[in-house]
Amino acid sequence: MTDTLPPQYFGSKPPKRRFWPSFRAGLRRRCPACHQGKSFAGYLKIADHCDSCAEPVGNIRCDDVPPYFTITIVGHIVVPLIVYTESRYHPPEWLHMAIWPALTLMLTLILLPYIKGGVLGAMWGLDITGHEHQGGPE
Repeated sequence: MTDTLPPQYFGSKPPKRRFWPSFRAGLRRRCPACHQGKSFAGYLKIADHCDSCAEPVGNIRCDDVPPYFTITIVGHIVVPLIVYTESRYHPPEWLHMAIWPALTLMLTLILLPYIKGGVLGAMWGLDITGHEHQGGPE
């Protein structure tokens, strides 16, 4: 493990964690520690460690928070659009069924990885791993 860390981390104090910069870096799917490296190994898979600074981010468990926030945000975008469109234009049912599920799916798939990155950055900035109440590793 120690041979994967850069030399500047030996014998020095860990950097102070700050919430907002870490959150913003997470929204960009970047490492919450150095803001440069990638914190994701795929579409939603969190990397074990940052490829730039070797900060371990793979132990942070976001679990159900990103889908919850994604559903909330997408719902607050799509539902007003549906209501406005129906009240203003009265399109046929088939048009509703063609547009809104597709838009909902598209927005969900686009927003989910960025929201998960933001949650990851926020959890790192607050020094939360998701194991606090499970008796797991800190």
